Amino acid sequence: MTPVVGSDDGPQYHKDFTLSITKALGDQLADALGKLDRAPLTEESLACLKEKPGVYQLYLNDKFVYVGKADKSLPARLSNHLRKISGRRNISLDEMTFSCLYVAEDFSALAPEQLLITHHKGMGDIPWNNNGFGNKDPGRQRDNTVLKRNHFDVLYPIDLGRPIEGLQAGETTLHELLETIKAGLPYIFRYGKSAEFKTRSVHVPAAGMTADEVFQLVSAEIPAKWQVTALMGYALMYDDSPNTYRSAWRYYRAGQHVGAVPEAEPAGYVEVDPPTVGD
Repeated sequence: MTPVVGSDDGPQYHKDFTLSITKALGDQLADALGKLDRAPLTEESLACLKEKPGVYQLYLNDKFVYVGKADKSLPARLSNHLRKISGRRNISLDEMTFSCLYVAEDFSALAPEQLLITHHKGMGDIPWNNNGFGNKDPGRQRDNTVLKRNHFDVLYPIDLGRPIEGLQAGETTLHELLETIKAGLPYIFRYGKSAEFKTRSVHVPAAGMTADEVFQLVSAEIPAKWQVTALMGYALMYDDSPNTYRSAWRYYRAGQHVGAVPEAEPAGYVEVDPPTVGD
């Protein structure tokens, strides 16, 4: 019997070939980043970077914790992370280092950070890519989300002892004070607005007041139905007193902070929506 040409039991002159270009790119990116030294996550280090797009990796006490991308500027993106971490408890910038690669703008269309995530996922976990570190303001509809115990905001809550940058002593309006707080904190402060705030005069007793002190001051000046709420990852102010939030640990009403959850027992351990990775 003559074997059929190309069959399994005869001579083969053709077969399928699969080339995983994305895997190859991910492996090359990871290899290139792995060969780099690491720099402290400081303003001095970032000042040495070029204003170019790229990918980067963050390390906490030499442990690889996060991979991300910068579509336009690596120093700008890393500066955002520096500022965010600076306003958190249980973590210090002294513990943080980074490495990065510049990539061509057309290469960014291939989602290089996702290639790196896929590469490293096959070798273990990247904890901060799964716990909300890269997330931006989730919006009003997510303020009642209950967080997992390993969420970034639960592990490293906002620092209410942080002084408000740019705050000056003296007379101001409530509207101007709220804008100063928003600009002067390294975490999100979102608030409702009222025409009354533009004419309401407020006396700021001293420069360098902490977020906790200023939130008490603000809560004494806003209408009775308003409150300031410190969630684990950001602060907000709305006309909703005495509404409670599932991930809150401090409320500010009538010039005092009240309703604090013990800091050693952060709220919740179920997350409604999965975090956005590589952002």
